[in-house]
Amino acid sequence: MLMKNNMMAALSAVATILSAVSAATNNTINSQIRLAYAGDNGMYVSWNTFEQLSNPTVHYGLSPHALNKHASSSLSVTYETSLTYNNHVKLTGLKPDTTYYYLPEHLLHENATAYSFTTSRPAGDSTPYSIAVVVDLGTMGPRGLTTYAANTTSKNNILKPGEMNTIDSLTKVIDTFDFLWHPGDIAYADYWLKEEIQGFLPNTTIADGYHVYEAILNDFYNEMTPVTSYKPYMVGPGNHESNCDNGGTTDPANNITYTVDICTPGQTNFTGYINHFRMPSAESGGTGNFWYSFDHGMVHYITLDTETDLGHGFIGNDQVGGSEGDDSGPFNATMNAQTTWLEADLKSVDRSKTPWIIVSGHRPWYLSHANASGTICWSCKDVFEPLLIEYGVDLVLSGHSHVYERNAPLNNGVIDPNELNNPSAPWYITNGAAGHYDGLDALQTPLQNYSRFALDTHNATYGWSKLTFHNCTHMTHEFVASGNGTVLDSATLFKHRQCAASTIGNYSRNSTSPSADENAAGGIRVSSVFFVTMAVIAVLSL
Repeated sequence: MLMKNNMMAALSAVATILSAVSAATNNTINSQIRLAYAGDNGMYVSWNTFEQLSNPTVHYGLSPHALNKHASSSLSVTYETSLTYNNHVKLTGLKPDTTYYYLPEHLLHENATAYSFTTSRPAGDSTPYSIAVVVDLGTMGPRGLTTYAANTTSKNNILKPGEMNTIDSLTKVIDTFDFLWHPGDIAYADYWLKEEIQGFLPNTTIADGYHVYEAILNDFYNEMTPVTSYKPYMVGPGNHESNCDNGGTTDPANNITYTVDICTPGQTNFTGYINHFRMPSAESGGTGNFWYSFDHGMVHYITLDTETDLGHGFIGNDQVGGSEGDDSGPFNATMNAQTTWLEADLKSVDRSKTPWIIVSGHRPWYLSHANASGTICWSCKDVFEPLLIEYGVDLVLSGHSHVYERNAPLNNGVIDPNELNNPSAPWYITNGAAGHYDGLDALQTPLQNYSRFALDTHNATYGWSKLTFHNCTHMTHEFVASGNGTVLDSATLFKHRQCAASTIGNYSRNSTSPSADENAAGGIRVSSVFFVTMAVIAVLSL
């Protein structure tokens, strides 16, 4: 009884301390707070501090005025050259599809405001929902993408005065998607040397370059906080997380080519990426932040590592001996670990609960682009594609090339004759147009015969992807232009299968399913806005 009384007293004290805490818009306090799903009933809460915490603690509850539960860990980690400590706490035993309010303990003060998140939808919940996807998204503002750049930069690759960037766009519509998926190339801190050589940033010494690198990282994580403190931020590895030197940077004026040798230990081997995030690899049998999976409603999501650990005798582009010279990884010592895990994960999917399987990996293997600097990942195709075909993966998302291209469903390079009307092959979409310094590339023309819609630097448009799952048979992909929120491309995939009755119940978040007419002609449904936009571009180019 004494223990129980002490517990009640402690809870009462916490409630008293938090009585002034109210719900926030999640951008009031900025500590680079970020969330990630942690299995079916968990959530990782991570944040940064300037000093190491002996016992990182998160207070949380169902009301912003009663954060009467708490969870702690011993994870307050840093690395050589980092300016901050990364704190990670896992909340467990949470109710599905439920809004919780939370605060890291060191942020509790008299006028503090509570953040909030909503837990994952249970597998088998057939309620429609949307997610946001970005790839190749970097820092905005004076150290990244802004309204000016070096004079060698195409004017199509900078923002117009007053134009929204992708982070602005996501923040503006944050209540329209459940989580943000970012399969690689995060912040572009390794552009620091390129930006200095081009005269965009003031020159520093190579020895002091780590200050600039870390400043760009911190800028990005600060800018993302209004999104990542409210929506789970699920990430995957890209080449620009590997080290501090962008895979090799050349100073043409002085005829110097820099390599990974200039990077300090804290800025090699994906060190910052490993320290900054916690993804649900332990919960899904994966490896670190490199490959993992999770369920959310009617979808099973898989993140793959296209940079290292390909196995089967192949060397990843970022791996020791790889084409980029990055000397990273491997991150699992077991032979063929990633594909062994992938096959087991795909085998375990219950398609009656999660009929959709969506896979992301940073590098594409189908794209209208010359294979320069490992743009086309043929080795990824060799190791991953057979499994994706065998187990009926619906969609493969990638980036790496700073363009947008929606392709037809493909099986070993052959277009599925059904196109988007019940194909047996995976659908492939590359969208690396989220934006960063000098952040758009050109596609190779003529486009590949499997290309169905494409945008590149000539279109001067940054954007992100929105995926909407209407039911077990219809899924829509949209390209959203960040500058004004316009949908420039939209297509719906139809899969012929029997939808299981949901036992979860009805929710307030609704979406409408496309009609059968919208799936005619191979299921491709292109927004009329696109045709208007392309007409304007055509006139302007005359």
